[in-house]
Amino acid sequence: MSKWFMHPIRVRYQETDKMAVVYHTNYINWFEIGRTEWIRQAGLSFRDIEGMGLMLPVVHLEASYLKPAKYDDWITVCTRVTEFSKVRLRFEYKVLLGDLTSGGPLVDEAPDAPLLTSGSSLHGWINSDWKIVALDRKAPQLYELLKKLAE
Repeated sequence: MSKWFMHPIRVRYQETDKMAVVYHTNYINWFEIGRTEWIRQAGLSFRDIEGMGLMLPVVHLEASYLKPAKYDDWITVCTRVTEFSKVRLRFEYKVLLGDLTSGGPLVDEAPDAPLLTSGSSLHGWINSDWKIVALDRKAPQLYELLKKLAE
């Protein structure tokens, strides 16, 4: 499993609902921010990956909502890779209360802080024709980089 990548976000008013808490779909958006920034810290972007003729769609997603975040709260989206193969990639997420990035963006253990939401997403490697591809054959350098980061 990879290290946790930590990304702080301040809850915006538009992300809350009439109950004055974050609307549930926004946590899924934060998961996407977490994995996008995890890729970016590796020196890549999804634009780079798409430029290689590859896409990484979500094929399964889970989320458990434990405690609500509220307007103006600082939260930290913690993201790591828990499964990596030539055809798939699974991310795990924890949304914690507070800006917990003072120790740097990469940590071995997620900080001990109130857990608001946890989840995971499974992604499959496909080409621009939406056909499953083996990453180690289509983009061996990318495969080796991600394999190293996923350890």
